[in-house]
Amino acid sequence: MTIGSRQTVIPITELEQSAFCRTDGNLRTLTLEEEFQAGVRWQKVPIRYLKMTPEEVDAGIASARETLGDQVLLLGHHYQREDVFRYADLSGDSYKLSRLASERKDAEYIVFCGVHFMAETADILSGPEQTVILPNMAAGCSMADMAQTEDVEDAWEDLTSVLGGQDEIVPITYMNSTADIKALCGRNGGIVCTSSNADLTFDWAFERSKRVLFLPDQHLGRNTALAMGIPEDEIIVWNPYAPMGGHTPEVLRRSRVILWQGHCSVHTRFTPKQIQESRDKYPEVNVVVHPECTRETVDVADYVGSTEYIIKTIADSEPNSRWLVGTELNLVNRLHEQFKHEGKSVHFMSPTVCMCSAMFRIDPPHLLWTLENLLEGNVVNQISVAEDVAEQAKLALERMLEVSP
Repeated sequence: MTIGSRQTVIPITELEQSAFCRTDGNLRTLTLEEEFQAGVRWQKVPIRYLKMTPEEVDAGIASARETLGDQVLLLGHHYQREDVFRYADLSGDSYKLSRLASERKDAEYIVFCGVHFMAETADILSGPEQTVILPNMAAGCSMADMAQTEDVEDAWEDLTSVLGGQDEIVPITYMNSTADIKALCGRNGGIVCTSSNADLTFDWAFERSKRVLFLPDQHLGRNTALAMGIPEDEIIVWNPYAPMGGHTPEVLRRSRVILWQGHCSVHTRFTPKQIQESRDKYPEVNVVVHPECTRETVDVADYVGSTEYIIKTIADSEPNSRWLVGTELNLVNRLHEQFKHEGKSVHFMSPTVCMCSAMFRIDPPHLLWTLENLLEGNVVNQISVAEDVAEQAKLALERMLEVSP
């Protein structure tokens, strides 16, 4: 494959991330008009929603929910902002929510308060009679956007031309990827993973092949590979903007894990320095981080695991314990409130308050706009994955279920 004049493309949500960082910790609910002043992309809605106070929006959502009843199932991801999360019928990580929603056959409409790839997964797993809706189409995911379909297809063509077929390399994609990337894995003998079962999917892949292409988060892939004892010199990073990913055929053949050059804009903000500063001040502090953090941060943490793991670890800890948490701010704040009655002190790792810029775009006014359209018989922002793509993506998801039910 020839790169030609292709330029590095930084996802818009990555460029806009700093607009969602604050140093004063003031997380009050703003009007949509105030939030628009951040100068980032928002899906346009009728102007009256811009002027509504938070109280007016809240009353409107409550009224719409009461009228719509069980027709609508509202899903809230753990990282969702609190002024939206509180409306959720079900909460959890992206895969858990999609699976739970698929079991609720009575819900005609699934409103996913998360980001685009999550809604895609819900559509893949839901029934044909169900409609999946994303309240704000600007709620993408910078990590997922770092693995563009054309780039991954080109990389796969390059890799198989040098290495051979599925007995030489198998693709694994993290749940935080588009339906197209999940489908590519499905049709090429690959599998989907979550942050809680990545090691099991690596084992599955190595039973079938000599090496793995891991998409799109290099840090989860690297941390998983190193924890499994794979030597560092057998782990390489694929740069989609360099010929052959920036490697010679000899380097590719020596590798066992090929990591896509992607990352999470929130989790890479956590550093060993932040951990050390906390330990200097509070020697008894327990440090728990998500495996999307860098290797350097993971190496000095006390505990490492998925969102559900972080929640359970803190829930099961001794009363009056202190915790420093390296994951998204809204979840950390929720854990702080949930466990303070047990004397547990739960704190966000970074001194700068940085929320997931994509998730933050799901706000109460967009949710109200979505629900009021349903009241009028209109479906806005339906997420519909093409049938052939859904079938191939489901293959990769089903392989994951066989490994980790």
